[in-house]
Amino acid sequence: MTRVCLIGEAGTNLQYELLSRETAREALSTYDLERPVENSLAVRTVSIGAAVSLLNDLNWYLTRFVDEALVQDPSISDEDWLSRSLATQLRNGDLEPAATAEFCKVYGLERVGAGSEPAADDATGTGDSRADADGGAKASVGPETGTEGDPGEAERAGVAEPTHRLVEPLYVRRVDGDVPEYDLRDVEDTLVVRVTEAEYS
Repeated sequence: MTRVCLIGEAGTNLQYELLSRETAREALSTYDLERPVENSLAVRTVSIGAAVSLLNDLNWYLTRFVDEALVQDPSISDEDWLSRSLATQLRNGDLEPAATAEFCKVYGLERVGAGSEPAADDATGTGDSRADADGGAKASVGPETGTEGDPGEAERAGVAEPTHRLVEPLYVRRVDGDVPEYDLRDVEDTLVVRVTEAEYS
């Protein structure tokens, strides 16, 4: 299954912004929602093509409320995520999977709140101590999941609180297949996003 993860803009409540609006809510209504990291929503789709199509359907909301739209496809990598632009190029056949690994944006994963217990799984789907793109409770979003301007219903459709947040990204290039160490601050772990050369520049 291909995953899509939306990371909200700072100062927004992404869950509310999406689920309180009818068009976005309907686009998400057939998916189980997850919240892998703070201020995010994630779903599983059947293919990278379906993932890109979903992002296109949500484009109006992405430009207003989303800082990052990420895609993870196991045929490309079980650990790395892809930027929306890179996923689109792959879907369109403009790039081969082997040509996607060089340019990366590495986020730090920082625990939300002091003294919380480690997450059971990780945001990359490998099952170690990182934040989990599948973790937490799931909620099916149906047609009754809130109305415009009604945050209560949107909040009640949510999932368990995440235990990690993404912090400032570091742009790097893989060297001999290895991602350089994240050194912007001390973090528990990292999340690697493959990006296009244009995004890297």
